[in-house]
Amino acid sequence: MKPELNRALPSTIGAIHFIGVGGSGMSGIARVFAQRGYRVTGSDRFDSEVVESLRTSGIKVFLGHEASHVAGVDTVVFSSAVRESNPEYLAALELGLTIIHRSEALRWLLEGKKVLAVAGSHGKTTTTAMLATALVAAGIDAGCVNGGVISQWGVSSRDGLDDLFVIEADESDRSFVGYAPVHALITNIAPDHLDFYGTMDAIFDAFEAFARTATESIVLCADDQGTRELCSRLSGSLPILTYGVDPEADVVMSEVVAGPTARFVVTHRGESVPVELSVAGRLPALNATGVIALLTQLGLSLGDAATAVADFQGADRRFQHHGTLSGVQFFDDHAHHPTEVAAALETARAVVGSGRIITMFQPHLFSRTKYMAAELAAAFAAGSDHTIFLDIFGSREDPIEGVTTQLILDQLPVGTSYDFEPDWDKACELAVSRAQPGDVVLTMSTGDLYQIVPRLLRAKSRVDAA
Repeated sequence: MKPELNRALPSTIGAIHFIGVGGSGMSGIARVFAQRGYRVTGSDRFDSEVVESLRTSGIKVFLGHEASHVAGVDTVVFSSAVRESNPEYLAALELGLTIIHRSEALRWLLEGKKVLAVAGSHGKTTTTAMLATALVAAGIDAGCVNGGVISQWGVSSRDGLDDLFVIEADESDRSFVGYAPVHALITNIAPDHLDFYGTMDAIFDAFEAFARTATESIVLCADDQGTRELCSRLSGSLPILTYGVDPEADVVMSEVVAGPTARFVVTHRGESVPVELSVAGRLPALNATGVIALLTQLGLSLGDAATAVADFQGADRRFQHHGTLSGVQFFDDHAHHPTEVAAALETARAVVGSGRIITMFQPHLFSRTKYMAAELAAAFAAGSDHTIFLDIFGSREDPIEGVTTQLILDQLPVGTSYDFEPDWDKACELAVSRAQPGDVVLTMSTGDLYQIVPRLLRAKSRVDAA
């Protein structure tokens, strides 16, 4: 279902129920409502670490979707992944309950706050996490709702006493135009969610509309073609601060060393300071430069801003290390778009050095696979030494006739090293049989492939014990 944009928010919320509460966006919003003293319940199809974390936070979570779950509830929250046939949604309609989209629930939480919104086709979860943890490190008790778990906190959200509140502004359903941030940071703009938008023009129009809702400044990456085009569209509007390796940027990143931990120098208004992160990768360094740029807009000195980002520990499922067994390192990443895949493989290369990268990839969405099979194939052929492809994770979509992982395989250049293995146990056996000391095994998907990691580690332990 799609959100209704710019609707007036309900005057009261009361007891609130989230359909699909284990989702990356929904769980963080639900947690902040609970922290503010609301009675919160939720439902999800399966148990998970996120669901268990919500229960620990005092939120009652039902497994499965049944009409009875909305009994005694005043407000029901749905996301764009929920279908109109959902029994809880239908029961809420029948009972005349207040029904709001995830983005409207977030807008409710933001009432009276000064919002810092991070958007972009890629990198927004990591950048949001960096910004939120940097503010806390700088002594600012800011709230946050992120689209992924922030490693330092073990959760994706927190309420705060300060007026500042950081959000990941999700563009997938255009709902990000409703938040009216004080400062907006946009990491990049690329073709994605074409099942919703249809054209790049529609994507640009959405990002422009989002940027124009900012009230004080807009921070844009100078290195990205999409954000450069947006900058030209916004010329003459609010103050724009650019960042990147481009020497013409307002905040310049230089002398980048991608790994094993990222190091670089950031320069603004003639002042330069060194930065070393606790995570690897050129892209996290670029995201950190954007965060530093925004922090200077809030009045922090360049040195204080650089210090504030230095201890960032990462976001779960963003090149997350899960262990090292017999010299083989195991990582998981949420990459699913060709640009993200290339960036994750670039980070893996910085970490592995002369070792090999063995990737397990689960394509996400039938529509994305249909539109981007060639680009995905090119990214793996260029960056992965061997790739094990699995079946498509359809998520909110129904299958599209003729769209399978084979579309990607057909585009792989001759000589590319790969397997197709939809069986998870067999896929694990293939991965560990290839992995040698010094190699990296990288699972990659925004679907449910992260659940394979314990199975993968067990498979490696069995091989080592044999």
